[in-house]
Amino acid sequence: MPSPTTDAPPAPEAPVRIRRALLSVYDKDGLVPLAEALHTHGAELVSTGGTAQALRDADLPVTDVADVTGAPEMLDGRVKTLHPAIHAGLLARRDEESDLDELEAQGILPIDLVVGSLYPFQQARHRSDLSPKELLEYIDIGGPTMLRAAAKNYHHVGVVSNTSQYDEVVQALNEHDGALPLPLRRTLAGRAFAATASYDTAIANYLGSVDSDDDTLPSPYIAVEGKAQDLRYGENPHQRAALYGTPFSFVKPLHGKALSYNNMIDVHAALALIDEFRDDGPTCAILKHTNPTGVATADALLHAYERAFATDTKSPFGGIVVVNQALDRATAEAINSIYTEVIIAPEYEDGVLDLLKEKKKRRLLRQTGSLREDPRHQVRSVAGGLLVQDRNPVSAPLNESRDAWSVVTNAEPTAAMWGDMHFAWRVVKHVKSNAIVYVRGGRTLGIGAGQMSRVDASELAVRKAAEEDLALDGAVVASDAFFPFADGLEAAAEHGITGAIQPGGSIRDDEVIAAANAHDIAMVCTGKRHFCH
Repeated sequence: MPSPTTDAPPAPEAPVRIRRALLSVYDKDGLVPLAEALHTHGAELVSTGGTAQALRDADLPVTDVADVTGAPEMLDGRVKTLHPAIHAGLLARRDEESDLDELEAQGILPIDLVVGSLYPFQQARHRSDLSPKELLEYIDIGGPTMLRAAAKNYHHVGVVSNTSQYDEVVQALNEHDGALPLPLRRTLAGRAFAATASYDTAIANYLGSVDSDDDTLPSPYIAVEGKAQDLRYGENPHQRAALYGTPFSFVKPLHGKALSYNNMIDVHAALALIDEFRDDGPTCAILKHTNPTGVATADALLHAYERAFATDTKSPFGGIVVVNQALDRATAEAINSIYTEVIIAPEYEDGVLDLLKEKKKRRLLRQTGSLREDPRHQVRSVAGGLLVQDRNPVSAPLNESRDAWSVVTNAEPTAAMWGDMHFAWRVVKHVKSNAIVYVRGGRTLGIGAGQMSRVDASELAVRKAAEEDLALDGAVVASDAFFPFADGLEAAAEHGITGAIQPGGSIRDDEVIAAANAHDIAMVCTGKRHFCH
């Protein structure tokens, strides 16, 4: 066999004329216009089952695959294209005389183009009405095999693996008199391999999770995501970046420049935070560099925004605002009073978009999905590998949380304090560690994020509150991890807090609890840490 790097004959640079095309698709959308273009340029159409019927319904001449292979479709359609008459026609090298001689000896005609879309396994796996046995019928075998064969032989064969590629293929056919140029064939081949890789990944991950323990992550971990778009740059202008996967199934851009790398990180943080309050009354969160600067719930969205903004009136400039209800005009006008880079809402009331679009640089997004429905794990690259973990789930409702939490002090929380503790606990999990959050009346008063010590985080939160003239008397404090020493709680007690919520678990818990009792503070331990790095 010749070496692919040294002895292989040079690839033909001329466009490949499509004389024979094999079309076998699950998704029939856009199929007929593509087939009409192929027919117009003189290509013979070969097809299977439902695809062939769709073409006949459009009055296009079709050759059945069974007539090419001499074998009928078998096993309820499981075997249609798995035949040498198909795959030899796809894999034969047009510039290898021996390949062409073999085709002629076997009476096999070359196939110049494959158009295929696969059974929708990725969608079917999330259907509750399908049993594991029924789901297996959504695993396509012949389709990926054809795509891979055509893609391997892209020097001589074209391959179309998604309906989104139809228009550019038709355009190329029209521009090149029924032929496809090599650069396009190479690009389409890469997309086909990406499609089959993603498809196989979904199947592998599903089968790997069927009988695994709940505590076991897939082995190996496989993640293949198609490119959603290139980005101008990464965190900084000298870093290349691109966006992969399906992030726009969760948010829909409505206005403004394309989202940047940093915007996407901020948007993810905002969606994760507002998910905590999806079932609450009107709630608004303001974030800057993934950290909340203020969060509040109120009787109306405008009041929620005003209370969230009041937590820190300096940092929101150029930040991101997210709300859990349709954005009304009064709230939009308040947001509009300062420069806000990104606004996210599930809906916008009439006229609100027109108002907000007056600022051209602003990005407006509609939240179209909840991270609660995203099955993906959290993944982060490290030197030489990947870190993979489950998502930190949305907090349980207050009544369920209270059943799981423990009051560890002499003082019992009041009903109002329980509500504030629950609020604070949902916010602190989205603040970078070390994290301290002060809350009273369903609003944040001070937030200390990303400090090297918990005392520093508390002091930062206190200073932020003081800068905005927000008194901490009667507030509760939330800590994302246990207080390692009593000094962190004592520092908060000096400012008049009446409640505290923290994981507990320190070897000095007794000292921390004693300090809480000494200051008549009601303290709750959740038994669960919320580091956010």
